[in-house]
Amino acid sequence: MQKYTAILGLLLAVTGCTGLQKDQVDETLMAKNGYAISTSEQAVAKNNRIRFLVLHYTALDQQKSLEVLTRSELVSANYLIPEEPTAHKGLLVAHQLVDDHDRAWHAGVSQWKNRSNLNDTSLGIEIVNAGWDQDTGQPLGMPYGERQTELLISLARDLIEKYDIQPTDIVGHSDIAPGRKIDPGPFFPWKRLAEAGVGAWPDEPTIGDYQARFSVTPPSMMQVTKALQTYGYGYLDQGLEAVVKAFQMRFNQEHVSGVVDIKTAAILFALIDKYHGVEKARDILQPAEAAALG
Repeated sequence: MQKYTAILGLLLAVTGCTGLQKDQVDETLMAKNGYAISTSEQAVAKNNRIRFLVLHYTALDQQKSLEVLTRSELVSANYLIPEEPTAHKGLLVAHQLVDDHDRAWHAGVSQWKNRSNLNDTSLGIEIVNAGWDQDTGQPLGMPYGERQTELLISLARDLIEKYDIQPTDIVGHSDIAPGRKIDPGPFFPWKRLAEAGVGAWPDEPTIGDYQARFSVTPPSMMQVTKALQTYGYGYLDQGLEAVVKAFQMRFNQEHVSGVVDIKTAAILFALIDKYHGVEKARDILQPAEAAALG
């Protein structure tokens, strides 16, 4: 203890010479194991490690979900939303399985906005749900529940505020691993979440404007690819169909085909318009329109 006191005394003397006030010094110096840390000076070149929020379904029941996510040495998640959340003092309970600042193993091989291996930069939320069948297009169990959705919204809002996560950085597992993953699926209430301030959603009037425009001059596949990449999607060089399906599971859930119809294209460009600016959408579309005029 005498050693720590001596170190702190030395640091107090040094920082005092640089003009720090006594109350500032007290708040910015901390004794550690054999040394002390000063936090009086902070760098501006930094950002949050946590940039993305990735939503999944477990495809398992509650008990099995907890067992796998807590005991497996291959997979984990930061949070688990139960199928039927319990309450504590009137508040719905989510399970935190991995601390926010630890690296949970939920994303796997993944890409979003030119970043890969999103375990490094994201939080993962698993939601207990049976999922859906790709062959039939039908859910395999009960839909996402009301209390479950309320709890997810509350948790996500808190994490968004805490880490300044942008709407376009709240994604599904299928968005960051198209073709390889299909969760949280086409029955997930993305629009409901967006209306509650969680995630992105296009404006209906803008979708209508683009639908009218594309009924006359539809975008080329090259322009659709560029727009998907601009919005955040990766793996476009490995097949457009899987990426389009992932996009439709998110934003055009009644038409999950992998085929770019006019409505899918209109939704895509309405999102570019809203979150990347009208000029960006115009830049992507301009070559085709110029060719048409020529």
